[in-house]
Amino acid sequence: MNEDSKNRLSRVAVPLMETFGLSRTLALATVLLTTLVLVSALFWFFHSAPPHTITITGGPPGSAFETNAWKYSRILASNGVTLRILPSQGSLENLQRLQDPSFHVDIGFVQGGVSNPTNSGKLVSLGSVSYQPLMVFYRCTTPVTLLSDLKGKRLAIGPVGSGTRALASTLLELNGFGTNGPTTLMNLDAEEAAKALLENRADAVFLMGDSASTQIMRQLMLAPEIQLLDFKQADGYTRRVSYLNRLELPAGSIDFGRNIPARDTLLVGPTVELLARPDLHPALSDLLLEAAREVHGGAKLMQRKGEFPAPLEHDVPISPDASRYYKSGKSFLYRSLPFWLASLSNRILVAFVPLVIVLIPGLRIIPALYKWRMRMLIYRRYRALLAVERDLLGELTPENRQALLDRLATIEQSVNNMKVPASFGDQFYGLRGHIGFVRGRLDQTTQPR
Repeated sequence: MNEDSKNRLSRVAVPLMETFGLSRTLALATVLLTTLVLVSALFWFFHSAPPHTITITGGPPGSAFETNAWKYSRILASNGVTLRILPSQGSLENLQRLQDPSFHVDIGFVQGGVSNPTNSGKLVSLGSVSYQPLMVFYRCTTPVTLLSDLKGKRLAIGPVGSGTRALASTLLELNGFGTNGPTTLMNLDAEEAAKALLENRADAVFLMGDSASTQIMRQLMLAPEIQLLDFKQADGYTRRVSYLNRLELPAGSIDFGRNIPARDTLLVGPTVELLARPDLHPALSDLLLEAAREVHGGAKLMQRKGEFPAPLEHDVPISPDASRYYKSGKSFLYRSLPFWLASLSNRILVAFVPLVIVLIPGLRIIPALYKWRMRMLIYRRYRALLAVERDLLGELTPENRQALLDRLATIEQSVNNMKVPASFGDQFYGLRGHIGFVRGRLDQTTQPR
């Protein structure tokens, strides 16, 4: 610390010395401690502010993942937060991005079953936001009743990195499809797979919302030569695969006039989770769940109103912030104020109110402790002085007289060496006067008569 800094610090400490009667060292220490606490509070105040931009890894263009990401983006933008949307191949690539610390992404949609305890890392879940039905379309004049009936066919099971491919591979394995068997597996994206099916270059395609758009699915539903597989064994699949749900597509729900589908159709599918990195800001966690409630909370073909978002925990644990939200909702400030103002108010309450509550009493305690210490020092000399005066009451020999004079000189020397602030001047000079008074009594007692 240079000389100018020391002088400025000393000038700041002078009011404390004069007001509270502190020594220069203690006043400087108080100033430094107060400054350190204030700087720490200011640092936390600005460092803890929620970021204005976050990144989501979505899905292929036109997919449900991408569509929902854009809906989130509009909701977050109305609260002053920008949501950057990165296209991807689907759930598996989203999970890989979230697990890669070098990849800049904050949240992502991942369907159940893609993650597991060994590869989910330290991610957290904000909950499930929707069902993700698997739709298997096939070209055949006679209905296919079992998935195993597709053995030996040309199957488009989705591109590498998609949740569609991951689930399709699991179901095919359960049905005894070998990797080297006669069945042909094609790694086509949703658009190419639908086109291949319509042009009779594929016999069946597996489609899910993480990689296929609703337009493509509707196109296949309405194509007269294409049929949708009815999972008659849906209950069995849900018992064998824990993350799958039994879903039902009601008759006529796609097109009432043409009665498509012609009958109630059973489907299977996982839920879609909104996964995040554990350092996601709590305020943004609440904002994202509010957006999820607005986007996914309505009644749809395969879900009831208010069913999503939901704290359904699978392989990735629900974050503490999300758990708190599901139990009690947003905090009072975020319910009552705009997002930016609530964030500002919350940080002020957390950073500065405790500071005022702790620092002000602390600053009052320091002078009180210092005064108590000074009084103890003065009282200690008084005790020694009282002991000398008591010894005057007995018969004094020359040896005793000299011993008392030596004790009195020691007391006086210790008092003269004391560093006493101006606020204790009256007690200091009073003590010195009392030392003189006792010395006078000692002189009178030992004078010859």
